[in-house]
Amino acid sequence: MGMNIGDLVRRRAYLTPDDECYVSEAYRLSFAETNSQVNQMCSYMRQLPLYPGDRAAILCKNRYQFAIMMFAAAKLGAITVPLNWRLTAAELEYILNNSGAALLAFDQAFAATVGSLRAKTAVRHYIQIGSSGDSGPDIEFAQALAGQPDDEPDLYANMDDPAIIMYTSGTTGKPKGVVLTHDNLLATATAQIQTVRWHYLDRFLHIAPLFHIGGLSPVTTNILCGAASIFMADFDPVKVWQTIVDEKITHSMTVPVMLSAMLKVPGIDQMDISALDYFVCGGSNVPEHLIAEYRKLNIEVANVYGATECSGALTFWAPRIMDWEKRRSVGKPLLTANMKIVDPKTHQDLPCGAVGEIAFSGPQVFARYWNNPAATRQAKAEGWYYTGDLGLMDEDGYFFLVDRVKDMIISGGENIYPAELEAMMLAIEGVADVGVVGIPNV
Repeated sequence: MGMNIGDLVRRRAYLTPDDECYVSEAYRLSFAETNSQVNQMCSYMRQLPLYPGDRAAILCKNRYQFAIMMFAAAKLGAITVPLNWRLTAAELEYILNNSGAALLAFDQAFAATVGSLRAKTAVRHYIQIGSSGDSGPDIEFAQALAGQPDDEPDLYANMDDPAIIMYTSGTTGKPKGVVLTHDNLLATATAQIQTVRWHYLDRFLHIAPLFHIGGLSPVTTNILCGAASIFMADFDPVKVWQTIVDEKITHSMTVPVMLSAMLKVPGIDQMDISALDYFVCGGSNVPEHLIAEYRKLNIEVANVYGATECSGALTFWAPRIMDWEKRRSVGKPLLTANMKIVDPKTHQDLPCGAVGEIAFSGPQVFARYWNNPAATRQAKAEGWYYTGDLGLMDEDGYFFLVDRVKDMIISGGENIYPAELEAMMLAIEGVADVGVVGIPNV
C-alpha cells in the first residue's frame, strides 16, 4: 500500500486508537472512530462514483465533517477544494466552475446559496452537512455514512499528487487556485512540529476558518503528532475562553483582531487556563502591544508568517525559543526551509538590512496554480516562490515584514511603506483601525 495524507489517519488510529481526535459541544471522536468514518465516506464517494483526480468542494464552517471529507477524498485520490463561505454566490460559482468540482458538501446554513448555484455549475453530487430533518434532494452526511463498509481502501494517490486546491483572495483579479500536494501538506506539518512546541496529546482549538491555509494546515499537523482538534464554528471571544478552560486547550491559531477582542473579556486572570501554552497569531503584522498585554497574563503569543502557496507557515517567532527583543519580527524560517530577500525586479540576492521581496524555498512550496501556467511561471522559479511581500533580514537572521510590493508608494524618489505608517497610527490612543493608500499627484 502506498501513502498519502489520508493514510496518516489510518496510521494514527493504529498507534493511538482511543485518544480524542475531533471534539466540539456536540461530539467526541477518537482516532479510531475518525478513521472508520473516513473509510465509510471514501466508500460512499467511490459508489457515486467519484474518481481519482475529481474535485470535491466543501462549503463548511469549522466542523469535524470537513476533515472527514478531506481525508476521505485523499484516500480516494480526489482533490479537496475548500470554499470561503464569506464569498458571494457569484464568486463561489466562479471557483466551482474553474476547479471543475464534481461534488459539493455544504453546511445546512448555506443551502439557499447552494440552491442558487445548482443550474450554474457542473457539480454532479451534493452532500448536506447537518439537517433539521429535511435535506431536500441531497443526502445528509450521516446518511451517506450509514451502512458503508469501513474497510481500508486501496490508495489511489501518491505523495506528489494534488491533495488541495485552495483559492486565493483574488484582490487583483480572479482568484487563483493554489495546488498543494500531499507532500506539501505533510512537509509543513512536519516542519511545524520541528520548529515550535506541538506535541502528542496537545489540544488545538480551531477558530481560524478552515477555508484559510492558517486554519487548514493544523488539521494535518494534529493527525501527524496525535493532538486533538477542538472545532468552533463561529468566533465568540467569551466562548473561546470558556472552551480553553473546559477543554484544557494548549494552543490555537488566531489573527490580531481575534486576540484584541479576546482581551476585552472580563475576568481572564481569574480563569483556570493553566493548560494554555501559547497562541499563534498571523495574517498581518502582530502589534507589539498585543504581545505585551498577553504576556502580562502569562500567555505567549507566537508570530507566524505564512502563505497559501507555501502550504501554511513560512516563519515563526516564538518567545521562549527566540530573542524577546525581536518580537517585531516574524522570526526565522521553518527548520526544513530557506528564505532570502531579493530585488523585486531582478531576483538578485540583497544584503542584510536591505528591503526587498521575500523568496521562499522548501518542500512546502506549491505545485502550480490550477490551469494557470502563466501565473505559475511568474510566482515560481528554480524552486523558489516569490511572495510579493516586502521585508528585510537583520544581521541575526530574523525576518521583518514591511509591506506588499504592489502597495509601496514612491514619492520624490523615496519608497514609502503604508504598513509602517499604519503601525505608527495604530499606536495612537483612540485609533481603532487605519488604512493608508497612495493616490497619483496630478
